[in-house]
Amino acid sequence: MKTVKDTIFPQKLTLNIHGKLYTLTRPWIMGVLNCTPDSFFDGGRNIQPERLQQTINEIISDGAAIIDVGGCSSRPGSVPPSEEEEWMRIEPALKLVLQNYPDTIISIDTYRASVIEKAAKYYRVDMVNDITAGRGDSRMIPLVASLHLPFIAMHMKGMPLDMQQNPDYENLLDEIMTFFAERISLLRQQGIIDIMIDPGFGFGKTLDHNFELLANLHVFSVFGVPLVAGLSRKSMIWKPLGTNPEGALNGTIAAQTIALMNGANILRVHDVKAAAELTTIVCKSQSFNHLK
Repeated sequence: MKTVKDTIFPQKLTLNIHGKLYTLTRPWIMGVLNCTPDSFFDGGRNIQPERLQQTINEIISDGAAIIDVGGCSSRPGSVPPSEEEEWMRIEPALKLVLQNYPDTIISIDTYRASVIEKAAKYYRVDMVNDITAGRGDSRMIPLVASLHLPFIAMHMKGMPLDMQQNPDYENLLDEIMTFFAERISLLRQQGIIDIMIDPGFGFGKTLDHNFELLANLHVFSVFGVPLVAGLSRKSMIWKPLGTNPEGALNGTIAAQTIALMNGANILRVHDVKAAAELTTIVCKSQSFNHLK
């Protein structure tokens, strides 16, 4: 009989990163490194080299297993930079991470194949975090397959420029489940073996959609792949609290705890230390859950 404990971190999920097999025996923390002037929370914070190095140091020392480097803001209404501008934004970060923390898993947050090509050629990339799940650039999926990289496929209705203009679903969970079933099948057919899924909190969803997703996150375990949850300081948290992204840490911790209890395997976060500590407490609690 399945236990209550089995519904939280239920399977021994693995990721093959450059030939090294990782088992997700406990949730991982993915620290966000935004190299953009216009991200919703920390836009412009990491443009200066000294501040960039400080942020990298904090992400790693606070307990992130993955550092997610991005140069293209995906906040609602944002207009993407050119591909060259996106690359110029993230290149200094890649250089610093590899120089100082060569063992850290490097994820690149982009939907553009050219950015991944350059990162793989001149530096290193360990996984790709694509908010379009490969739909934003026809070259992305074949490239990721050829490089044998793990791939995060996120659900998004629309694109950042228009995704929050009255998003509507006949059945939210059914639509997203169907999307992932079709996408995972396609990715595997194209040769991508290590797949993670992200339901895309805040990407083409209303406030109620986001909380329906959070409450039912466990349904995505049916796919048998790691589940990524990006809730950090988003409007679904700060709007109900009547605050702003800067005042949303407590609400973020609450939402991330719910996500872990509902089966999230990777938390994508701005506040690494807080996420690492809540993960420790949740895992400790679950180690004593023996109900049948």
